[in-house]
Amino acid sequence: MRDTDEAGACMQFFLCEIVARIVAIYLCVDCGRMLRYGYADRKIRAFSPDLVVWLLDWSRQVFQRDTAPVQYWIEMGHQAICLLACLVVAIFGWWLPNG
Repeated sequence: MRDTDEAGACMQFFLCEIVARIVAIYLCVDCGRMLRYGYADRKIRAFSPDLVVWLLDWSRQVFQRDTAPVQYWIEMGHQAICLLACLVVAIFGWWLPNG
């Protein structure tokens, strides 16, 4: 019985690792695309974790580099940090404690 429990835990860890890396790669590409377009177009859309804001696409703010430089660079910084974090997870994987 113990061998099947260990095999199940190993498989669950493996699947969690694969899903974490796939999601991290997708988010890495998405953040990289937003950064590239933000630098090229000199404007970036604000990130909001609110589901209503995601559903109502018109409510998202756009920060122009010339008219709102502080908000623009803060948002670019958020995207860069997200890109780096996702890159680390995509390369090294997701670590789960054994507790």
